[in-house]
Amino acid sequence: MKEEAKLVPLSLPADSSRGERQGFARLCTQLASTPVGAEAVGDHERWMKAAKINNLYDQPLLAAAAHVAIDLVDQGWTVRVDKSKAVFTPPSVHGDRKVEKARIRRQEHLRRDEQLRKSSVRRFVEGMERTHQHGDRLVSVFNLMRDGREMADALQRAGASADVIKPYVQIVDSSTCELTGFKLHDIWRYFRHTWSNAYATVPGRSMPILVRDAATEFHAVIGLAAISSPVVQIAERDHWMGWETDQFLEQVQAEPTADIAGWLAQRIEGQQREIYVDDLLRDGILQPTDLAAPTPEVIARLRADADRHRQRHHQASTIRAVRNIDREAWVERAETDLFRSKRSSALAEALEIASLLGGYLSPPTMEGLTKAFSDPKARSQMRRVVRRARGERVGTVIADLTVCGAVAPYSALAAGKLVGALAVSPQVLSAYREKYARPSEIASAMAGRPILREPRLSFVGTTSLYGTGSSQYNRLFWPADVMGGESDIRMGFHELGRSRSFGTSHFSDETVDALVRASTLSGSLVRVNSLFGEGVSPRLRKVRVGLAALGWPANELLKHGRERILYGVPLVENLRDYSLGVDQEPRYLLNPELTEADAKVSEWWLERWCRRRATQEHVLESMRSHRLVRPVEHGARVPLPVGEGMPAPGEEMFPISD
Repeated sequence: MKEEAKLVPLSLPADSSRGERQGFARLCTQLASTPVGAEAVGDHERWMKAAKINNLYDQPLLAAAAHVAIDLVDQGWTVRVDKSKAVFTPPSVHGDRKVEKARIRRQEHLRRDEQLRKSSVRRFVEGMERTHQHGDRLVSVFNLMRDGREMADALQRAGASADVIKPYVQIVDSSTCELTGFKLHDIWRYFRHTWSNAYATVPGRSMPILVRDAATEFHAVIGLAAISSPVVQIAERDHWMGWETDQFLEQVQAEPTADIAGWLAQRIEGQQREIYVDDLLRDGILQPTDLAAPTPEVIARLRADADRHRQRHHQASTIRAVRNIDREAWVERAETDLFRSKRSSALAEALEIASLLGGYLSPPTMEGLTKAFSDPKARSQMRRVVRRARGERVGTVIADLTVCGAVAPYSALAAGKLVGALAVSPQVLSAYREKYARPSEIASAMAGRPILREPRLSFVGTTSLYGTGSSQYNRLFWPADVMGGESDIRMGFHELGRSRSFGTSHFSDETVDALVRASTLSGSLVRVNSLFGEGVSPRLRKVRVGLAALGWPANELLKHGRERILYGVPLVENLRDYSLGVDQEPRYLLNPELTEADAKVSEWWLERWCRRRATQEHVLESMRSHRLVRPVEHGARVPLPVGEGMPAPGEEMFPISD
């Protein structure tokens, strides 16, 4: 069964030149004749030449429109030219699992191969594959891959035991691998390039993880993961956790408590206390008495000040980014236009909340909370308090598993499930807590002094690559006692729902750059500088602003048609209340101080998933196809594209075995 696709007519803005409109029409006519699934659609330069589009620098609207159109067709959209407009139709989501997986895999490979064609990426990959002297040995990244024939033979001799595979977690930091001399992050990056989708850095927090095999001489890589800052708003996740704003307030209204009243009062007081105000007082925006007795006029002045400094930030010719928050002067950071705007806006909100809700919570009692619910204005302010609390803690006690999987030949043994379990193990939680027990950049810049945020995780979410059925997270549960918890408790990846097919992954970097230039030259007042603190997903905002400059429907064009399954791992019993900050201490389902969890989780995986697969002949044969002899044919090797003038990689490489 197919989902009906919506037609999207696209044309250049009325103020574009006749030549630009004609050039776009010629391009769309060319694209309309392209068979769905044709190779090399993404060769933007070739399509521009075919449509006789020249001098794009002086035609920014045409350049942006042309790049977007090529990317859409690249991803399976079809075009029909109808008089003055081109009508684009997105690809239908196919009900057949194999067909849909093949469609998504092709879409992902187009972006990945575009990245792998870049000379800088090829140099990195070839440098990792080239042998170098380390100690008294010649080594390369191939030493970090396990030969599938050797592994299959070992499994047949000894079975799936700890003598054949000895997994352990290695947190990736700035250090070097003692066995190979490679930087740990370079090892992680190399194997990340073998994924189906393009490698990209993640804004905000990110902690890469390697899972390695101590049963091999050089501790071969079994798989990799990354714990990163989460997507801020996911309705399915938030509802499952019970901290979605209206859902939470309905529960509180049904069962009000003094603890919740006290938490709301603390949030109101804390929001004001964590805002730097010295410059606001100095500039006459505030008077000292305004904080204790705010008036509508004070709130209006603050909002006007926020608007004024926001415009100054977007119009500034130079933007200074913070390079090292450990040495940054927080007051200097607070007084930038960006954070002056954020502080004035946040303080206006805080004072308004205090004036409309604070009276019901002085002192904070269950009775006062009940009365607040009967006042629509007070309830409205409660919504703002809860939203801000969730927004503050979503990036500190919640994380996303943005990378998770095994590499060949371990992937044939369902080692992706091992990597998934180890990615939320006590060692990882402890490393995350240690890494981020430092001042929060945004909160400290708002306060003009160091502010620490809670670094103990309560929940880790992730998504499947495909939305059409099983993934490595299906049925991925384990008894909590393998991580030091209670034996009668089950931990693992719960299915939360399905994500909306929305994002920017189907647009190339070339297209994003063209959209930014079009929006800038069209006089857009919104400038996206990709600075931390400016807002979530700068790439998404850049695409939105650029599409707005073209007058094109962003909500339709940002639908990439790749629905995914959402999963989540709750790590604490008091998930809702600890995640919001109502409870100060997490009640963990595991022992976050357990030091030998690697071995226990690995033992569970060997028994639950690996042992049965290791006896199946087709699994062993699949493993044997990954060979470390010249030419190296191994699934853990980066698949550099060949053809189109690209040399075959690794011709000069030395074999690992004969």
